[in-house]
Amino acid sequence: MSDPKHHTFAATAVQRPWDARFARWLVRPLAASWVSPNHLTTLRLGVGLAAAACFLPGTYRWSNLAALLLVVSNFLDHTDGELARMTGKTSRFGHLYDLASDAAVTILSFVAFGIGLGTRHGMPFDAPPALAGGIAGSAIAVIFYLRMQIEDLAGKTATRQARYNGFETEDVLYLMPLATLTSSLPVLLATAAVCAPIYALWVVVDYRRVIRGLRQPAKESSASGAVR
Repeated sequence: MSDPKHHTFAATAVQRPWDARFARWLVRPLAASWVSPNHLTTLRLGVGLAAAACFLPGTYRWSNLAALLLVVSNFLDHTDGELARMTGKTSRFGHLYDLASDAAVTILSFVAFGIGLGTRHGMPFDAPPALAGGIAGSAIAVIFYLRMQIEDLAGKTATRQARYNGFETEDVLYLMPLATLTSSLPVLLATAAVCAPIYALWVVVDYRRVIRGLRQPAKESSASGAVR
């Protein structure tokens, strides 16, 4: 007979994102070293901030370098969590540090993205690039904040992103080099300026749903106590 536990593990492994699986393989040698998850978070933050800085000039060469650094930063975002789970070195501070780094890198990258475009390019629909970057960045800030609140209230599984065949929603950032190589950054930023606020509204709705779900048992318990 087959082992149900084996099937459960296999199904879980298949569902994990590809970049997370590769990150786990990559950091495995670090499990017995002095390197901590927070060290990897700091590395991810540094590479992400460098990516944002490289977007500022707005030139073709610097934009391609920025896109490459952003891809590396996005991948490194998985390494700290994998090392923490592998070694048991998890902490509240490390978790918040990771979330804050995610928010800082993503927001600053989009704002710098818009500023850089403003120095060299126009935007579809005559939208100012810096404003479009600010809108996208602000919406992403709301998304990160509310997802953190949902996670605190309902656990990490409540904020799990949509997945398909080992890919997550955030994996769209891996396509950034294609946009820079093909000079499609104005279209990408315009899309982000429209889609990020829409997604932020969806997260607001999800947050309200979680709040209502947590309040309902309390109301039912209160009503049950009153009847008794």
